[in-house]
Amino acid sequence: MQLQSGRRAGTRRANSRFSCAAAALLAFALATPALAEPVTFVVDGSHTYPRFSYSHLGLSTQLSRFNNTTGKVVLDQAARKASVEITIDMTSVDTGYAEFNEHIQAEDFLDTARHPTATFRSTRVAFEGDRPVAIDGDLTIKGITKPVTLAVTRFARMDHPLRKKDAIGADASVVIKRSDFDAGQYAPLVGDEVTISIALEAVAE
Repeated sequence: MQLQSGRRAGTRRANSRFSCAAAALLAFALATPALAEPVTFVVDGSHTYPRFSYSHLGLSTQLSRFNNTTGKVVLDQAARKASVEITIDMTSVDTGYAEFNEHIQAEDFLDTARHPTATFRSTRVAFEGDRPVAIDGDLTIKGITKPVTLAVTRFARMDHPLRKKDAIGADASVVIKRSDFDAGQYAPLVGDEVTISIALEAVAE
């Protein structure tokens, strides 16, 4: 009888330990956030403007922009992974002067009649901690594709105060030679090097 009682007591203790372990595991699972998943952010065209600047005759640095931009960013911050796709409507170029807007779209410059858009598609995004700091990718202008690296100088992620959705913002820039894209008219009198900078905002789908 004593042996059977001892066995039953041992079984009860084992069951109790198993129940406690299971309860602890369940509590941990409930308390631990789910693993982060990639989030797709859609570019906010009303707050995303690629700008380009260049030397004009050595007299000044001219600054212009494109008014219509679309694209998306897929971001998994926990895994330090991301991808970026941007399409720029080259016919939306805005130099601040209507006549020059038409002139810069001519064949010797942007040739928007045959190449109305430019694109950037990332191939690699480098992170420091959970923040992207550089984006390697392929830039296509006038049908010519070149590898470039954008330096990310600012990155933010927060709940959008108006749309009530997850949102990101970034500032990034790169220097290219317009002659590499068959747009080198008047170089070097008009600077061949062009700094492209983009202020981007995007909101989760």
